[in-house]
Amino acid sequence: MAIYGIGAYQDADVSQEFLSNNLIFIGWDATDAPELAQYIQALRVGDIVYIKSHPPGSQHIVIKGIGIVADTEPITHNKCMARRVGWLVKTEFNIPKPKEKNNVRNNTIYEEFHPAVQKEILRRIGLPNS
Repeated sequence: MAIYGIGAYQDADVSQEFLSNNLIFIGWDATDAPELAQYIQALRVGDIVYIKSHPPGSQHIVIKGIGIVADTEPITHNKCMARRVGWLVKTEFNIPKPKEKNNVRNNTIYEEFHPAVQKEILRRIGLPNS
């Protein structure tokens, strides 16, 4: 199991589309963003994903949902590679942006390695994190 942050701003905020349709997607097709399509394809059933927003200059990471990857194969949604997700948390909350050297917060999708962020994500879904 790994934890991934995914952005939902694709010319507009599509967080509610993620939550309403039980999925995540990257906003580009595999031709335009083959590396991101590979990233979506590499997710495994049981991986944790969270919808994130990190406005420039903000001291917080905005979390808009937390879920579990629920399928073994990618699907297509509006010509984009997507994955089915079972959402466990659908309420928005903020966590303090940690001090870090690996600034990935502006990326479309990334694996979350910061222990403080991992701990908070796990706490919010009721999993032990010690």
